[in-house]
Amino acid sequence: MNQEILSVLEYMEREKGINKDILIAAVEAALVSAAKKVIKVGPEQEIIVKLDKANGEISVFLDGKKVDSIDFGRIAAQTAKQVIIQKIREAEKEVVFQDFQSKLGDIVSGSVYRFERGNMVVDLLGRAEGFLPRSEQCPNEEFKQGDRLKAYVLEVKKEPRGPQIILSRAHPNFVKKLFELEIPEIYEGIVEIKSIARDAGERTKIAVWSKDEKVDCVGACVGMRGARVKNIVNELHNEKIDIVRFNEEPREYITGALSPAKIAQMKIDKVNKAVEVVVDDDQLSLAIGKRGQNVRLASRLTGYSIDIRTKAMLVEKAAQQAKPEVKAEVKEAEKVEITELSGIGEKTAKNLKKAGFTDVDAIAKTTAEELTKVDGIGKKTAEKIIKEAKKLIGK
Repeated sequence: MNQEILSVLEYMEREKGINKDILIAAVEAALVSAAKKVIKVGPEQEIIVKLDKANGEISVFLDGKKVDSIDFGRIAAQTAKQVIIQKIREAEKEVVFQDFQSKLGDIVSGSVYRFERGNMVVDLLGRAEGFLPRSEQCPNEEFKQGDRLKAYVLEVKKEPRGPQIILSRAHPNFVKKLFELEIPEIYEGIVEIKSIARDAGERTKIAVWSKDEKVDCVGACVGMRGARVKNIVNELHNEKIDIVRFNEEPREYITGALSPAKIAQMKIDKVNKAVEVVVDDDQLSLAIGKRGQNVRLASRLTGYSIDIRTKAMLVEKAAQQAKPEVKAEVKEAEKVEITELSGIGEKTAKNLKKAGFTDVDAIAKTTAEELTKVDGIGKKTAEKIIKEAKKLIGK
């Protein structure tokens, strides 16, 4: 029995990475409880159990004197077995927790073990199970049981059943870590990732900067014939990646961030971190991107609020600002019809005319109190209509 205990402890230390001294201490503590059940111990007496590391012999000491007990010998084996199993499980959980706690923010590899209502359980090389929530999966990716994958360790939590390892493939730092693994210059610190913005599964913009003038940061990331970035794109299931050259000068940085669109003009407000960008008409859709993706990611990447307009938009805006009085005079001369006010339907217009408000000028001169007497018009609506009427005729 004694040698069997030592063999089990040595196996657990060798195969599971659990320190044998920790297991021995746990067994000794449990055997103290077992000894108290079979040996009469006074309230002030101290009982100690020692497990010899060399031969596995179990000795009981009461107030420093060795005690021989046949009854204790009978239950020692059973107690030791139960404790070893329990403590091994606890120690294994702690080892796994500490191991993955040290991997927090890193990439781990595993294989798909099972699916739970859209969430994915990943076998992390037999050492633990990782949990990949649906919210941390990329919408364009599909995996089946047994598929190998890489994931970013987002969080490690202690749970009664063991450590819960939360994984992510949608987090921007997943792409960042892939670059660190794939690009030696980034790993060595020569090229630095300054910022990253991502729409998981669709597109990522990453800003890089070189500490060495002789090293082209963008070229280092792209690699010969795009080989380096291609490996990352393949891992991300063909997610598009834009590599942007970081620049302290906002104009250059924002221009690169909005690539591939070409910028005609740019007005920067550094205090409010806002920028107005002007592009040619044929560049507008490219600058904004599908569902606003390009400008949204560029804004996240640079930290600037970006407003994109075309030259035609600016001309139209300037024209509207240049002749508001002329427009008002024309409208007043023409006696603007009340149907030109927004939110005024045929029924409301009919009720207004019935109440004596035949044109916009008449509405602009009345009060909200008077206007609420018209069927279907409340106080807030009345105030809104009067305000718009005054604006329309230039009062």
